[in-house]
Amino acid sequence: MIAAMTNATSTIRLDKRDLILTKGSEVMLRRGYHGTGVQEIVQAAGIPKGSFYHYFASKEDFAVHALEFLYAPRLQRYAQALSDQSLSPCQRILSFYGELLNHFRRQERPQYHCFIGSLSFEMAEPSQPIGLQVESILQRSVDILAQCLNEAREAGELTAATDCVELAEFIANAWEGTLMRMKAGANAAPLSVFLHQLERLLTPN
Repeated sequence: MIAAMTNATSTIRLDKRDLILTKGSEVMLRRGYHGTGVQEIVQAAGIPKGSFYHYFASKEDFAVHALEFLYAPRLQRYAQALSDQSLSPCQRILSFYGELLNHFRRQERPQYHCFIGSLSFEMAEPSQPIGLQVESILQRSVDILAQCLNEAREAGELTAATDCVELAEFIANAWEGTLMRMKAGANAAPLSVFLHQLERLLTPN
């Protein structure tokens, strides 16, 4: 019975923490880091300020945890997509980015709101904890892609001389730049260019 009560209490705490992270990150995405105070976060979550400080030491600490909260599930989905054994390694990568392209094409005016991008531009340099968390998430994404590219090389889809880590870095950086161009121009044309060039890079030799 004590164990059951402890688990129930943990679930309640986790739910409230998730609520704060969800609502607070939405506010921070709209208003920016400097434009968001703890008061705005607790108002959005509908909780007293004391509850915020029960889970987070500061706004900076909140931002670090919000990054993990938002991007850990996305990294998991990315890893699952790039480990789909029903497709060849290169096909997995092209299929993943092709689906993203189709998602944005279905929008009348493609919109992309990037929490990690916003925090990176605003706080990666002045805040070491936020900068390290941003870099960690981006690096984990590169690692997932590099692993799939390694499988492609082993399967003969890429040449034996391919540096899979370097190629993964290039693709990841190109994708981030593509999203920026798409957002600035409010159209999906940059994504089509990206996918076309990605297909050329990953075409079996």
